[in-house]
Amino acid sequence: MEFTHFNEEGRAHMVEVGNKEDTKRVAKAYGRIKMKRETIQLIKDGLIKKGDVLSVAQIGGIMGSKRTSELIPMCHNIFITGSNIRFNILEDAIEIESEVKTIGKTGVEMEALTAVSIAALTIYDMCKAVDKGMIIEDIKLLRKSGGKSGEYVREED
Repeated sequence: MEFTHFNEEGRAHMVEVGNKEDTKRVAKAYGRIKMKRETIQLIKDGLIKKGDVLSVAQIGGIMGSKRTSELIPMCHNIFITGSNIRFNILEDAIEIESEVKTIGKTGVEMEALTAVSIAALTIYDMCKAVDKGMIIEDIKLLRKSGGKSGEYVREED
């Protein structure tokens, strides 16, 4: 496997994608934030003082997907055609799944991973007054489609 983010001198550079074909690209990512059961209940009951945790985290995640190229040095600034965040509330954790779409010359894997990360960080920020021991974990790419490398689907862990 050849890494493409290094120039002839071995230094990092942004990969040239100008000659690539525009294709429909989709990426899905996953993450989880573990917390006390009492914190989950406060979120469900709408009693977190900073506001509606999941609504704010959803907006934060979508904003994160749109700003990925400003956060990750070699990411291209791409036109995102869709970005969504879904939550699954468990007894002691919130699962986060993002889906990001584009039609373009490069994929949206980093945008999907950033969306999950920012959504989890937003949940942490909003709930840290009542639960500083929360753990953000298991952030991973679930699937991606489009482009030269085609389809990728993560095998079950």
